[in-house]
Amino acid sequence: MKQHLRVQVLVFAAFFSVSTMPARADAASIDDSIAAVAPAVLEWRRDFHRNPELSNREFRTSKIVAAHLRKLGLEVRTGIAHTGVVGILRGGQAGPVIGLRADMDALPVIEQTDLPFRSLAKAEYRGDTVGVMHACGHDVHTAVLMGVAQVLAAARADLPGTVMFVFQPAEEGAPVGEQGGASLMIKEGLFADIKPEAMFGLHVMANLPAGLIGYRAGPFMAASDFFSINVRGRQTHGARPWGGVDPIVTSAQIINALQTIVSRQIDITENPAIVTIGAIKGGVRYNIVPDEVEMLGTLRTFTGEQRKDILERMERIAQNVALANGATATLTVNPGNNPVTYNNPELTERILPSLRAVAGADQVKGLSLITGAEDFAYYAKEIPSVFFFVGVTPRDQNPLAAPSNHSPLFFVDESAIPVATRALTRVALDYLRGGATH
Repeated sequence: MKQHLRVQVLVFAAFFSVSTMPARADAASIDDSIAAVAPAVLEWRRDFHRNPELSNREFRTSKIVAAHLRKLGLEVRTGIAHTGVVGILRGGQAGPVIGLRADMDALPVIEQTDLPFRSLAKAEYRGDTVGVMHACGHDVHTAVLMGVAQVLAAARADLPGTVMFVFQPAEEGAPVGEQGGASLMIKEGLFADIKPEAMFGLHVMANLPAGLIGYRAGPFMAASDFFSINVRGRQTHGARPWGGVDPIVTSAQIINALQTIVSRQIDITENPAIVTIGAIKGGVRYNIVPDEVEMLGTLRTFTGEQRKDILERMERIAQNVALANGATATLTVNPGNNPVTYNNPELTERILPSLRAVAGADQVKGLSLITGAEDFAYYAKEIPSVFFFVGVTPRDQNPLAAPSNHSPLFFVDESAIPVATRALTRVALDYLRGGATH
């Protein structure tokens, strides 16, 4: 209760401070504003971390975000793509329209850190009770964009242009049977009334040292497909396996065979690819061979041709391995796949001076292709966009050995949070003003 009260007090102080911040957009004033809002950003992040919500269920988070944007005097729209929130800040001077995006959802992961604000939350996921954790850093993204909104709103009179703040649900994927995320926001008219000419977003990353910024022009993150494979056999007693057809053994053989696609069947010197089975479910008792096994997995690719080829190979393997065992297998690909996240090369080059001004030239690094996926890709299909990473692993640790995003031990060095806030603010302001200042 005391901690909750402390969060409320700090958040109230942050709201109150808007009216006292300098209403100018010069570099010194903006830096002062970012420093002033930093404590509130930290508290928001910790509050969201302690109270995570799964995809399409970000009810509490979206209410906090919407209330904050309204207090800043923004035009606010709620309920888009279920729990999405959009705020429009119109500057006092003529200029372009840009978009800034943060995602709000958490993951079905039981947190194993020893943080004093660690999550103890639970929820239902696919029929099971699961732990819920911000194991990918979306709590940071939401808090940072709230801070950026506060800084820019305080300077609205001197702001040349308009900023659309997009707080997006379900980046991790909508629950089975539901739609969600960036694609649904666009489908429900995100850009119907006002469409940015450029879009920017960031993501915290465990395998980069705290405060280092990573980027890549062109294709950056993989396209992702969520798929299922249902293997049907024939139930029998576990002591008489010859009396039926074992879908568990068949599934094991399919999983092993699928791994030969990447390791033996495609040219990975052209583009990397990933085929991963992340869940397998079948049977209810130790001495019963079940009728059916369900496998869930993800495919990561970088071209449409590569994706089509691998999906054909997956279907052929699943069906023929099952046939050899007397079973059947059905491959189903979820239609809501993420496309490749593509950073507009010219726009990427344009914002690099802004990122270097924030982090230092030696702390802004080009990255290799990343087989992780992001539904920010949907914005990038509509609008020239740039998506970049901010490292969050403590500088005294090896970031390549640190628990990764999506790990129950995922840890954010909070010294990186002000870097993220400054980076997104600087990118926005420099773009609105027509270019980076040096």
